[in-house]
Order: sequence, then C-alpha cells, then structure tokens
Amino acid sequence: MSECLFCKIVAKEIPAEIVHETGRTLAFRDINPQAPTHVLVVPKQHHADAAALAKADDGLADDVLKTAHDVAVQEGVAEEGYRIVFNTGPGAGQTVFHVHAHVLGGRSLTWPPG
Repeated sequence: MSECLFCKIVAKEIPAEIVHETGRTLAFRDINPQAPTHVLVVPKQHHADAAALAKADDGLADDVLKTAHDVAVQEGVAEEGYRIVFNTGPGAGQTVFHVHAHVLGGRSLTWPPG
C-alpha cells in the first residue's frame, strides 16, 4: 500500500511519536488528540478497516486489542478507564483506510459519543 499514510508510518518513512511496538502492531500519538491520552494502534499488516481485520482471522485483531490495553496501562489510564474506538467507513468518521484503534483516556468520556 504505497500511498497509505499508516503503512508509511509503520515503514518509518513518515515520523510519528511511537509509544509502543510489537512484532505485529505499532502505537503512536494522534496528531489531533481528542483526549489527554489519544494513541492510535495499527497492525503492521495493511487491512482497510475493522471488518477487513476481522476477516483476516489470524489473531491479528487480538494483538491490536492487547496492544491497546498495554498502551492504556503504559499511559496510566487503565485503572481510571479508557475507550477503544474503531471507526469503520467514512460514515463513521474513518479518514485513513488502514484499520486503527483509538485509545482515549485521561478525561471523562461521555456517552453516547459524537
């Protein structure tokens, strides 16, 4: 995916503030944070959205969720509470079509969102 922004971040062609990395995932700070903690977790392998990630059926979705939790612990928001959000499709607000989990915390998160 030569034109994918997040693939370029994974390949270290575009700089990002990386906060956590595993063999299959990368977590970095969102450049437009919506909460004091706002980190994006992406699989290093390209999948367009959460539906495509689920269809991959190789444990990668589990790895993304585990990394999201590890980030919440590392950022100090796990005990207080945090939100993991996957926007799937343009109607849901997805603007980069490489699946990514938003890890949000550090403030009260109201419901419903949006």
